This record gives sequence, C-alpha cells and structure tokens, in this order.
Amino acid sequence: MKYRKLGNTGLIVSEVALGTMQFGSKMNLGNLGQEETTRMVKQALESGINFIDTADVYSLGESEALVGNALKGLRSEIVLATKFRLPMGANFNRSGATRVNILREVEDSLRRLQTDYIDLYQVHGWDSNTPLEETVRTLDDVVRQGKVRYIGLSNLMSWQAATAIMLQERLGLEKYVTAQMYYSLVGRGLEHEFQSFAEYYNIGILVWSTLAGGFLSGKYTRANPAPSGTRFGDSGQFVPFDKEMGYRLVDALKEVAARHGVSPARAAIAWTLGRPAISSVIIAARKAEHLDDNIRAVDLQLSEDDVRLLDAASDPGIPYPKWMVLQLDTAEDPRSKILHPERYKDGGVWKDLRGTRWPG
Repeated sequence: MKYRKLGNTGLIVSEVALGTMQFGSKMNLGNLGQEETTRMVKQALESGINFIDTADVYSLGESEALVGNALKGLRSEIVLATKFRLPMGANFNRSGATRVNILREVEDSLRRLQTDYIDLYQVHGWDSNTPLEETVRTLDDVVRQGKVRYIGLSNLMSWQAATAIMLQERLGLEKYVTAQMYYSLVGRGLEHEFQSFAEYYNIGILVWSTLAGGFLSGKYTRANPAPSGTRFGDSGQFVPFDKEMGYRLVDALKEVAARHGVSPARAAIAWTLGRPAISSVIIAARKAEHLDDNIRAVDLQLSEDDVRLLDAASDPGIPYPKWMVLQLDTAEDPRSKILHPERYKDGGVWKDLRGTRWPG
C-alpha cells in the first residue's frame, strides 16, 4: 500500500479507501450483511488500507452499524470518515446541514460506529435552505467538543466550497480539509474548475465512483449490457455520462490494461490516482476478488503513452471560462513561460487559439 497526506493536514491515509455503500440492505446497492462486512473490512486492513468512508444515509444507518461492529478492537488503527446532510427519516427536520440536524446526526453516527470520535466528518452536499454560517459554526463546535477531528465537504460546486472556506477563514473557524467528489474517465467535469480550486486551497480530493458505478470495469459493451445482480444492472446508470463516448473509452482502457496485463478497472483507478490534488480514491466491492484487484491499482504505474491515450479518449473539451483563463494566463502572458517552464514541456498546457503573440 502507498500513502498520502489528507489534504493540508498531518494525517496520513492510504491511497485507496474502503467505501461502504454496499454494506446493508436498504439501498439495494450491495446487500452485504455483517459477516460479509467484517470479512471485507478485515481484507482491507490486511492489505494496508487505513481509511474507511461511510455515511449516515447509507442504508439509513445500517452501513455505519455494520462497520462499527466490524471495527471492534480495531478502531484506533484506522481513519474513519462519515457524512451527514441527506434525509434520515420522514421528519423534515431530520435533513439538512442545520445546527439541530448536525448535532443529532453526529451523536447517532458515533453511537452506530461505536466510537467516541470521528476522524473526518463531511457535509454530504450544499444546503440551500440553511444559512451557511449556521453550518460552519456548528461544525466548528463539534470539532472543539472533541467529537470530530477534521471536517470535509462533498458534492459542492467550486463557488460554494470557496464561499464556505472564506467564511470559515473570516470567522476563525475550523476549515474544510477535504472534498469528496465524483471523478472518473467518463466524468471529468471536476477538471473544469473544482480541481484548480482544490489545488489553490490545498484541499484533498477524495474520489467516489471512479469506476462510474462499475461501467469502467470493462465488462459491459453495446452487445453485452449489465445483467441483473450487478450494481450497474440493478441500479441503472449510477452517474450520468454519454454511453457512446463511454464505450469508446472502454476500448482504449482495455488497450492500456492489456499492455500491463491488468484489468480495465485497475487501469482506471491508476489513472485517477495520477491526477492532481487527489488524497485518496474510494473503492467499493461486493466480492473479495474485486476488492483485491482494485487495491492493486496503487502499484500500477501508467506510462506517458497510456495517459495520453486515456486522456484523448475521454477528453470532455474545455468550457468557458476555463479556456479563456488558460488562454490569458498561459498562452498570452510571457511571464508564465519564464516562471513555470516545466508546464511547457511537449508544447505546453494550452494551444494559443489566437495565434502566437509573444516571442519565444
């Protein structure tokens, strides 16, 4: 196993983390019970994984409870993360990033996980119905109370995350150190703005669904769609993407995987691990052999040719305003080539769309 720092903290986590959405039966995303959960947690820890991510909403608390049982006697050996924000019952006040709900949910998660502290407590999404100051002040409170060590965000747009962090800085509150976000070869939207935001603030990105709900395992083709009994087959397209582009990408992924004698899934995870600002990639499996294969991605070193092929096959294009930012900052500003010559290796990071304006 290989390890990285968790964002801008001193905490060290494994390059891949064990995801837990498949634990429990109330979401139809795995239906693994206690015996299977305990076995998978043990397998992860024996492989060197020291980071487990869950959420209160996963099977409405069942996943946290199963993980808590599996970690008896092992809690101090791992970094444990969970999330709050999504509805946990019919009562509308059991939803959101309100003071009432955060204080209730952190206690419920501590009880289910059978621990007295959570290493990383993450807001599971933006709450447009609650004042942001209420959320960040309450998260600061649970850190100061010793119930939470670090806080993170998930599924926010870059302006939302930046606004939150600037408010935390202005008020002298505990700041978000991680961002749990979807990112995959068929879902590279994170690169448009959020990745640059994360690098600027030294926020560690925790990647979820880097196999796009199982699609990038390479098992499914136009002629061989996902059967029932699989996550992709039972739950449909877990994340949105253009399937035709996806099938073309899988062809390229299989070519890269064949060069190294590995599975397409392993190659896809290795590609993600090589991207900027990544602290850890969350992996999840229902079978031990799939988990083992995913874990082995940390040892796969893709060549520059591999990366170029995958990048080209999955290129989503560059939307405005990012193309203009790159145009002005890297193509038209002569200082960039002097200050950051490494960025211009092999022709540079951005082709000048309006012709060469500066000598050199």
